[in-house]
Amino acid sequence: MAKDKFFEKTTLPSGISVVTENMPQVRSVAIGFWVGVGSRDEKEGVNGMSHFIEHLLFKGTQTRTARDISEAFDVLGGELNAFTAKEYTCYYTRLLDEHVSTGFEILADMMQNPRFDASDIDSERNVVLEEINLHEDSPDERIHDLFVQSLLTAHPLGKPILGHIETVKNFTKDDVIGFYKSEYLPDNLIVAAAGNIEHEKMVDLVKQHFNLKAREKPVRKEFVPQIEKKIEVFTKQTEQAHIILGVGAIRASDDRRFALSILDNILGGGMSSRLFQEIREKRGLAYSTYSYHSLYAETGFMAAYAGTTPENTEQVVQLIQEQLADVKDGGITGPELHRAKEHLKGQLVLGLESTGRRMTRLGKIEITRGELLSLDELVERIDAVAKDDVTRLANDLFDPNMTVLTVIGPFELDKLAHLVA
Repeated sequence: MAKDKFFEKTTLPSGISVVTENMPQVRSVAIGFWVGVGSRDEKEGVNGMSHFIEHLLFKGTQTRTARDISEAFDVLGGELNAFTAKEYTCYYTRLLDEHVSTGFEILADMMQNPRFDASDIDSERNVVLEEINLHEDSPDERIHDLFVQSLLTAHPLGKPILGHIETVKNFTKDDVIGFYKSEYLPDNLIVAAAGNIEHEKMVDLVKQHFNLKAREKPVRKEFVPQIEKKIEVFTKQTEQAHIILGVGAIRASDDRRFALSILDNILGGGMSSRLFQEIREKRGLAYSTYSYHSLYAETGFMAAYAGTTPENTEQVVQLIQEQLADVKDGGITGPELHRAKEHLKGQLVLGLESTGRRMTRLGKIEITRGELLSLDELVERIDAVAKDDVTRLANDLFDPNMTVLTVIGPFELDKLAHLVA
């Protein structure tokens, strides 16, 4: 067992890892079961299967119906939910500390004993298809998937988490069971918990309720993608044009991730950010504009989004490009750097007052083989970033020859092609 300042970790003989953070000042516990499988691990014919199985695990077990599960957590006064990402799937609960044992047993039952009944598969297929339709009818959401697909076309990370209508329609029971058995393995599972819980108690619960035998988990193929300059326009008769301009970025373990967070915050991380001030406040060209970044095992990306009227699309893209160029040229000011650091530290501290956020941090970093740092260490890393660090990173990332522009709106490609020429 390894012990650090704020978390404890144990890896059991089965391969399951247990990582906990004790918060004796609260009366709740957040528990997450993190499986190292996401959309990047799916073959083309089963794209969307990780998310589909996430749905199916709520449909009942060998001894519990879906209603039994829902009613049990209602009686416990707890939350129960799940989400799928590109590199992992998480099933989680947050409940009173006195109900931890009961909630854990039900969640473990869901994980290990899913029914995968044919009728459940068919009914949930319809639910997921409606979810995909809703997503595709929401251009302000769909644009993000389209951007990542454009940026990472030949990389597994470019696959959409929900899958495609064609693939989900053709999922069979054998497909579901085969994928589940190949990925839901003990050494592909992290149990993370934060709250009023002792580490030994959580380890005992895992030993008591998980009977998975050690098996070799699938080897994930990792490689750095080749990103090329590109523009893709998805013609749709919308009232707004939805724009994302972005670039490839660093991997999750890169020490420059703190400089990236500051760069992102300065560019589009809040109401005082450059994009918000230049595009919305000064010119009134958009209601929503911001930047964001995502980091993965071998790569990442940073992107700027804006929604604007079609006739203002070119101007908004040019304003984003101007801000990227100014940051590259060393235009970040001392007050901007200070505001970004304080904003990041404030959001970090406020977020970590929640047991759910602390559990999520433990599980996400552990499942992605990241570095678990204490709050003090995180603050130190943020404070240590200098203006030159941010400028250097901006020059490394904002290469016009590797910029990707993705747009949804009522126009054809030729109207906007010159914007990334």
